[in-house]
Amino acid sequence: MPQLRQIFNRRLLLIASTLFSLPAFAVREYNLPEPASTITREIYDLHMLTAWVATVIMIIVTGIIVYALINFRKSKGYKPDMEFNHTWFGRWSWALVPAIVLGIDFSIAGSATKTLRNIESHDPAEVTVKVTGSQWKWTYEYMDDDIKIVSNLNKDIPSDDVLYLRDVDNRLVLPTNKRVRFLHTATDVLHAWWVPAISYKKDSIPGYINETWTVIDKEGVYRGQCAENCGTGHAYMPIVVEAVSPEKYDEWMNGQKVAMAAATAEASADKTWELAELMERGEKLYNTNCAACHMPTGAGIPGVFPALKGSPVAMGEMSKHINTVVKGVAGTAMAAWGNQLNDLELAAIVTYERNAWGNNTGDSAQPADIKAAR
Repeated sequence: MPQLRQIFNRRLLLIASTLFSLPAFAVREYNLPEPASTITREIYDLHMLTAWVATVIMIIVTGIIVYALINFRKSKGYKPDMEFNHTWFGRWSWALVPAIVLGIDFSIAGSATKTLRNIESHDPAEVTVKVTGSQWKWTYEYMDDDIKIVSNLNKDIPSDDVLYLRDVDNRLVLPTNKRVRFLHTATDVLHAWWVPAISYKKDSIPGYINETWTVIDKEGVYRGQCAENCGTGHAYMPIVVEAVSPEKYDEWMNGQKVAMAAATAEASADKTWELAELMERGEKLYNTNCAACHMPTGAGIPGVFPALKGSPVAMGEMSKHINTVVKGVAGTAMAAWGNQLNDLELAAIVTYERNAWGNNTGDSAQPADIKAAR
């Protein structure tokens, strides 16, 4: 009997130590990431307050249950008090316990109300970024500077790397210590742009604009992902935000403006491009923008996304092919690419699709053809 009591006490001690160490484990491994903005720090503090209150309640309730099991068990000869409901505690506990619960709830509700009010604030922002989700990439438009960035999964990361499925080809660059407003929408299905270290989550809905905001107070690289199950490529929609100082941000923005001006001038130049030049550009652009649906081999996904290899569209009349790419196909997953890529990029993609995988039509689309189809 003493041996059984000793074993029981050891197990009770193990349970108690586990309960008290849970918050520490949560902070190290399973908790929310360290906040790097004012609003996420409020959310994190509210989360930790709730977690600590819940942990304390769990320990108290568990302790009462264990105490009752040990001291009021039948094997010890305890007989239940059939008149308990007539005692003072028996009468008033039905009011006392709910009052305690409500008091705990109200203690959390005060902080929660303040945080929720801040989440829904619409103060003027110094930087506004329109975030558009598409299957399966993100498009960032800096509304005040007329700069557009398309961010795709970085496919060069090996599967054994810690950044596998978590890196992108183009990061979203934002300044620190400035209020940034995000305008969220989508082109096809529901998406959700979420970087928990710097911003809270709201759905991106086609035809609708949602708004979130942040003020990042620490430079660094912050990662997130689409938080809606947006289709078969859901795992391939990572988000990478690089927060830099306002000075570095201005320098980066100036570089983007110069690069975009050069690309626009190149695309609009009155030049007839050679087939080989368009094919080289088109292969890179196709693998970045189109291969997720139509596959790198052009075989598509049977029953989901049509094949381009040997298809009537890719081998048929050039004008119909261009119109499909530029304006999309209503009622299908084929999005309109006219507002996402410039004339030269679209011409290169169309040319590649018409001459890759054995299609070999021998013809090429020119930027002027795309411009005429817009």
